[in-house]
Amino acid sequence: MKKLVLILLILAILLTSCMPGPNSRWVKNRKRAGFLAGLWHGIIIFFTLIKSIFTYTPLYECYNNGFAYNLGFFLGAAGLLGGGIKIIF
Repeated sequence: MKKLVLILLILAILLTSCMPGPNSRWVKNRKRAGFLAGLWHGIIIFFTLIKSIFTYTPLYECYNNGFAYNLGFFLGAAGLLGGGIKIIF
């Protein structure tokens, strides 16, 4: 039981380590978040939502490159929620 709790804690830390935010690596490196970042942020949207209740963490990366990020975010969130992505596969 203790191993399961430890594994879940490590998994939660790993999943929340790349959340969108104002001081993220995109702004520091002068890069814009692309498709893969949008996909990841869409997949971890529930963890981001829970963290945003207690701290200031936006659900969406504002410093993105437009359509590619939006498409990735949509596919990640829809795939996690079981939405329209199931039609494709």
